[in-house]
Amino acid sequence: MTTLNLGYLATFRLVIQRGSFSAAADVLGISQPAVSQQIRQLEQFLQTRLVERTGRGLKATAAGQALLVHAERVEQTVEDAICAVNAFNHDVSGTLTLGTGATACIHLLPPLLQQLRRDYPLLRVGVTTGNTLDIVRAVEENRLDMGLVTLPASGRALDVTPVLDEEFVLIASWEQREVFAALTPEMLHAQPLIAFESGSGTRALIDGWFDASGLALAPAMQLGSIEAIKRMVRAGLGYSIVPRMAVEQVADREGLDVRSLTPVLQRQLAVVMRQDKILSKGIVGIIRLLRNPPRR
Repeated sequence: MTTLNLGYLATFRLVIQRGSFSAAADVLGISQPAVSQQIRQLEQFLQTRLVERTGRGLKATAAGQALLVHAERVEQTVEDAICAVNAFNHDVSGTLTLGTGATACIHLLPPLLQQLRRDYPLLRVGVTTGNTLDIVRAVEENRLDMGLVTLPASGRALDVTPVLDEEFVLIASWEQREVFAALTPEMLHAQPLIAFESGSGTRALIDGWFDASGLALAPAMQLGSIEAIKRMVRAGLGYSIVPRMAVEQVADREGLDVRSLTPVLQRQLAVVMRQDKILSKGIVGIIRLLRNPPRR
């Protein structure tokens, strides 16, 4: 025996409580020699005598008495551990950390997390925002349990699970809607674009849409906040191309003309996790809701 056997420790406690090997064997449903063998191996592992015979039967030696004190604590700790693990079979609890972009955080996550709380009231979800590269790095380093990012995304020993396709749409002020008769790259290129800041995955996607038609972007403004972009567009200072989720609700598209582009522009969102991450019920619940987002 190279490690302390908890079963043998329990047998030792029972032998002392019952006062004999045979009585302990009856309780355990094994033979007396088997009980004796367990106690002998426990003594060999600890390199000391634990049991001694008296006229009234068996009793613990001084070393055995010291072990009994700790054995009771060990048994209680094991029971507590089993109860804690079993709790996950019934009530989903604990904390999950999720990283995602600001747009998804504002427009996608609130109803999803609201539904998740209804499904699993004991589960706590912490949310961090950032770009795809930062989120992927945090997942790799185990600082985040999972990330919701724009594809393409890759990393060392990561699982990438696509969960959602999302369209990008043109937004213009309602007063200027007649200016945008055709929503092709060639027609839009001549109009002032209020774009996401350079370096973001969203900006790279939009740049690629124009680049496919041989056009290079020269935005009139470059902003890091989608809400700031929408304010500028409402003021009639230009148009923008944004994820549809940012203007899905009536309140979010107030004062804006929202239309699909030609050709249609889409992005794919995916969940990234370490390959060694255990798929808890909470994680499975989040992925399920991302694939079928609750309606607000």
